[in-house]
Amino acid sequence: MTITIAPELIRQVKAGDITRFAPSPSGFLHLGHCYSAMFTHHIAKASGHDMLLRIDDIDSTRCKPHFVDAIFADLDFLDIPYARPVHYQSQRLNSSRDAIRYLHEQDMIYPCYLSRQEISNLLSAPHDAANTDQLINPHELEERENSDMEPAWRLRMDHIRQHLPMLTAHDLIHGQIDIDLDDIADEVIARRDIGSSYLLSTVLDDHHSGVTLVTRGDDLLHVVPVQRILQELLGLKPPRYAHHKLILNADGERFAKRNNDLGIHHLRQQGMSKNDILDMMTKCRDNL
Repeated sequence: MTITIAPELIRQVKAGDITRFAPSPSGFLHLGHCYSAMFTHHIAKASGHDMLLRIDDIDSTRCKPHFVDAIFADLDFLDIPYARPVHYQSQRLNSSRDAIRYLHEQDMIYPCYLSRQEISNLLSAPHDAANTDQLINPHELEERENSDMEPAWRLRMDHIRQHLPMLTAHDLIHGQIDIDLDDIADEVIARRDIGSSYLLSTVLDDHHSGVTLVTRGDDLLHVVPVQRILQELLGLKPPRYAHHKLILNADGERFAKRNNDLGIHHLRQQGMSKNDILDMMTKCRDNL
């Protein structure tokens, strides 16, 4: 049992395209991950390569070694091949620091010393601030800058809009994506506790790994505009995308890691075979 991908999608895959499956080891893989891995495998097969496997493990508070081990075990159990060596996002955090330094020098980002709650409280009151660093009084800002507090880093969109043209992205499923910079807020591209973020690390890792076709669920379609901004600011060639639909459970809801009963690890422990699990995935695919 496997999945079927529309021939018109396969025809858009180029010989030599490099793609990847990039799970986060913050929980066990579920049936939705199973579908995404199978989808990526078929796209990679059409390009003449095995898919890359990257472990997106920059969030050390949530990512655990036993979840990493389970990812390997689940993919091997399901006979989903991937290229070696495996890439670990946490091993490339230096590239995030270099990017932050460069973007700060270009005045395209700014340090933010406010917590999410502080920003929420301040934004609930009338203000004329263009950036969150203008929401805090200068004396308090200076104190935080001179303390040991690590800042988060946010896009300075008022400057970026003056320097970047209209951006687009190409998705094999959704077509051309037009990006209106006026719709983009000062997104956090580096958390204070990590020094990076999914938005930034994924852009850099895809570039360093030579990824030319990003395959992932359409729940991540909304991050494309910010990632295209980062690619443009850093002078990186953008990949093409293929954001597939998410498979749904019997209640019509997307799968999540909190549903441990639907984790591949747990299904294997219950004695289910590879075909049993793939049959379950296929039935969920039929809910689309």
